[in-house]
This record gives sequence, structure tokens and C-alpha cells, in this order.
Amino acid sequence: MKLTLRVWRQKNADADGAMSTYEVDGVSPDMSFLEMLDTLNEELILKGEDPVAFDHDCREGICGACSLVINGDAHGPERTTTCQLHMRSFNDGDTIDIEPWRAAAFPVIKDLVVDRSAFDRIIQAGGYITAPTGSAPEAHATPVPKPDADLAFEHAECIGCGACVAACPNGAAMLFTSAKVNHLNVLPQGAPERETRVLDMVAQMDEEGFGGCTLAGECATACPKGIPLTSITGMNKEWLRATRKAGKR
Repeated sequence: MKLTLRVWRQKNADADGAMSTYEVDGVSPDMSFLEMLDTLNEELILKGEDPVAFDHDCREGICGACSLVINGDAHGPERTTTCQLHMRSFNDGDTIDIEPWRAAAFPVIKDLVVDRSAFDRIIQAGGYITAPTGSAPEAHATPVPKPDADLAFEHAECIGCGACVAACPNGAAMLFTSAKVNHLNVLPQGAPERETRVLDMVAQMDEEGFGGCTLAGECATACPKGIPLTSITGMNKEWLRATRKAGKR
């Protein structure tokens, strides 16, 4: 396959960026999208040019580091992570636009790499369960109803890639935050910090500069792990419950 790549190039957060065009030949349909970018970078290095910076880690669809906007879609045309997207999803002669996540809270570090530490700070605000000191409790000491366990597992699948933010017309982080809140709030182990968790995480989300949610639904459509839009509804209910309870104290 021969492809034309239009890639966003930006030296650092303070520099102006622009799209640069490259021709890549000999691309196998069985290559992953990141392997195709590796091929491009090998050619650029041989020419003495600066390779394209892009983020990745496991390349197994688990970590979410491989975050790119491909032809306007977060992670590309398939509902998967960029590293699991294969070139057979494209045709010979195609022109492919490759950009970083576009959100005020995700500043560009270089080229296609963005700083997603805002997500880390949201987690630090309350996305955890305080563990008491002493020996570990018996695994079956606290029964969890099957529906609650299923709901917790569904939300725990969030890998924090940020596709929800990139796809949202407002740059909102509601789907990510709601997944982290609901994951813990439906479990009995998360009950002691149920109110403070949702209040603190939502407050941190707002402080980071993410946009407001208008339930456009693009976040759930782009999520490679299928976090449902109802997750946001669940978090809104948790937030209202916690706000009312805090107001009665």
C-alpha cells in the first residue's frame, strides 16, 4: 500500500504547529497503525530528519497511551485503540490525517504527544479506596451483589486514554471521571468515601479546565472500552446526593 500522511508537527507546547505531508510506500495491510508510523520514522531518520513523536507503551490495547486522532476520529475508524488498529482498515492511495488529542486540558508536548496528567490529578483527588493498616481481609468477607460487581467491572475497564475528551465537542472529561467514580462507589469497600470522592473528583475535573458536558454522546461512541453514556447519569446522581447530604450537615 502507498499512503499519503498528513501529520501534525509541533516542536513544543509554546511553538506553533502545522500539518506536514509524507509519502509512505510498502505498507502491509497487516501492519498496525503504530508499525506504520515506525516505518515512516525509520525513513525520516535515514534522511536525517526529526522523527514524528507519538506516545505508546504496551501496544496491546490495555494502557491507552497510543492516543491519536485519525481522519477526525479518536483512535481511528474502528472502535479500538490506535495500537490495535490495522492498516487493512484503509485503502491503497488513501490520505490519512493524524493529529494529537485536541483539548485545553491536554497541552501538546511535541508533535502527537500530549500531557494527560490532568487525569492523574482527578484520580488523586478521590479515585481510590483508603486501605486500613493490618492484615488483608478475607476475600469473601464482604459480599458484593452480582449486579453491583458487574457494574463495577464495566466501569473499571476505562483505561484513561482520553478518547472521550478528544471526541467531545466541548472537551469534557465526564465519561472518564464518571467511570472512576462509579467503579468505586457501587462497591461496599468504597462506601466510606462515597460522598467526598464524587465531590472532590468533579471539583478537580472542573479545575483542570475540561469543558462542560452537554450529553452529546460522542464520548461513549469513541470509547474503545465501551464505557456507557449512562455512566455520566450515574455520576450526576451521586454528585446530587452528595451535595444534598453535605448541605444538611
